[in-house]
Amino acid sequence: MELRHSRIETPLDGVRVLRLDRKPVNALSSALLADVQEAFTTFEKDESVKVIIVYGGPMHFSAGADVDGFTPRVAETGRRVSNEFRAALDTVANSRCPTIAAICGYALGGGLELALACDFRFGAQSSRIGFPEIQLGIIPGGGGTARLARLVGPAKAKHMIFTGRHIPGEEAYALGIFDRLLPADEIFPAALSYATELSCGAVAAMTQAKRSIDGGIGLEMGAALSLETECFAQVFTTQDADTGIRSFLENGPGKAVFEGR
Repeated sequence: MELRHSRIETPLDGVRVLRLDRKPVNALSSALLADVQEAFTTFEKDESVKVIIVYGGPMHFSAGADVDGFTPRVAETGRRVSNEFRAALDTVANSRCPTIAAICGYALGGGLELALACDFRFGAQSSRIGFPEIQLGIIPGGGGTARLARLVGPAKAKHMIFTGRHIPGEEAYALGIFDRLLPADEIFPAALSYATELSCGAVAAMTQAKRSIDGGIGLEMGAALSLETECFAQVFTTQDADTGIRSFLENGPGKAVFEGR
């Protein structure tokens, strides 16, 4: 796999880092979005991958879409740009693996949409996030309206999008957009520590839990419970379930060593 504006790192067994590397601020061009899609497609096929961290480096996560690509200003351009983001970020959101966005500096526009496509967001106190698209006379087009509203509620999402303001890390944490708030130099180590913890757990069961939560959140309760039943049934076919239940019966709780399969 040859990535143009990012690279894949393997700091520990089971953990992969997709490091965005398009200077100066990791603007999400068509090429970088293709990198994201290709990397996550590869991760999905590799059973050795248990947890994925998306990291933009110590300066900036991503300051947003590459606006140079927003021409000509016709509806078809908007559909093309939105579809490029959908293709890449849906691959992130639909990953079987737990995903963590490690955020320093700016996570704006498309950069925030990428972070929202991850399961968890660890943010620096000094970071700034937001959807400034309204200042260009447009709206988020890569999942921002849908994912943000589901995370913080419609009114708070509308306020962020209508004003386009940059929100400091403390406010992002208070809103529930950030799951952890830390000094910038602690962000990546904390994400790596959590990824390591998750990778040692029953990752196959996490996959089904993720499918049930993400798939069920937009359904009415009966349909959501039916989806949970199906995921519960599927998890019984995994090696992790066999290992965990056998270990519990033989040795008590908390002693199983999982393979993530």
